[in-house]
Amino acid sequence: MATSKPTAVYLIGDASLVEEFGKCCHDAGVIVTGKVPQRPNDWKRPKFLKPGSTIASSVVCCFELTNSDPEQKKKNLRFLEQCAPKKSVICSSSVIFTAAEQAGWMKAPPRLVGIGAFPTLIAQPLTEIAPTRHTDARTIRSVTDFFGKIGKETAIVQDRVGMVMPRILCMLINEAAFALTEQIASPQDIDAAMKLGTNYPSGPVEWGDRIGFSNVLQVLNALNADLHEERYRAAPLLQQLSGAARWWGT
Repeated sequence: MATSKPTAVYLIGDASLVEEFGKCCHDAGVIVTGKVPQRPNDWKRPKFLKPGSTIASSVVCCFELTNSDPEQKKKNLRFLEQCAPKKSVICSSSVIFTAAEQAGWMKAPPRLVGIGAFPTLIAQPLTEIAPTRHTDARTIRSVTDFFGKIGKETAIVQDRVGMVMPRILCMLINEAAFALTEQIASPQDIDAAMKLGTNYPSGPVEWGDRIGFSNVLQVLNALNADLHEERYRAAPLLQQLSGAARWWGT
């Protein structure tokens, strides 16, 4: 009896997201290939990720996971469009840059769909999908089928900056930063209150530390630039901490 070939994907983009999502795919039995920027002491390449610029014909989905650098993101998308198999769909993080904006960078936007790729969320059981007016039905089916194969649910959301979960989570972390500025409670007490009071898996301060405060700041700044609403104004403390690691002690 014939057996089906293993699913293969190609990942490119921010190192932390490539590592996090690559492990998620690998654990689900997917063949993971791709490339990421090489920065000393910044990222250790997992053994399962095979470097190289050649995209195999077996790749069904290509993932562009850059949130931080628009010029690099453009280069990556154009590389994928040129080198990926014609049948492959291109899933691109659209947390900071909308999928519609990214579609304008491409020659064949029907194969592009936005996804909610954000640190700590990309490996969660649900993935947000943001089609554009150019995205064709086959692309959407292919993406939802892929996520189903790796055990994930999908939710189709409007193509807007921040999407849903990243927006809500970053606003929560920002509010915690305002609370810290006003000395309402200690970081540990804010986290304990949210975990015990709302059953969150992590408190907003420790969650922000895991995500990286610079990533949170990027989302808030993008929302503020897009919507010009006071509620998206980043707390000054958050801006000060965007380059810091664990800052509140043990």
